[in-house]
Amino acid sequence: MIDEKLQEAFNDQINKEFYSEYLYLAMKVYFQELNLQGFVNWFDVQVQEEHAHAMGMVNYLNDRGGKIDLRAIEKPVVEGNTPLEVFEHVLRHEEYVTSRINHVMDVAEEVKDRAAMHLLDWYIKEQVEEEASVGGVLATLRLIGDDKKALLMLDKDLAARTFTAPVIG
Repeated sequence: MIDEKLQEAFNDQINKEFYSEYLYLAMKVYFQELNLQGFVNWFDVQVQEEHAHAMGMVNYLNDRGGKIDLRAIEKPVVEGNTPLEVFEHVLRHEEYVTSRINHVMDVAEEVKDRAAMHLLDWYIKEQVEEEASVGGVLATLRLIGDDKKALLMLDKDLAARTFTAPVIG
């Protein structure tokens, strides 16, 4: 059995991962309205990744004999009126998710659950990649400024991103 405090931390994080999926779906819709299909694709991949992250924790908690507590998902709010501002929101969100995964790791360390720490190590490494990916797009958007042709070139580049199901753990 998994420690109750750690189980609670995982359930809280599962909710945050599903919220991330929902938030990125809202951002995908935002870019659909702008007809920027490469950005739509980028967020479609994010939606799938966040779902996989949540399910990885659901499956882990189930494997450990824990109780899964699916909670209401807050309505997502897309902050920003430009692609740059939306990606600034994405980076803030990913940094928040990183802090929350670090919190779950803190609880795992506190209760000395090495199996959970091993799993969470994967999530921590994944967050480094997530923040770097978002940071790369953000840096390009800052360089682009108001150049619509450059924005369309970035859009074309983002269309090439594909989803690869992660091997969690």
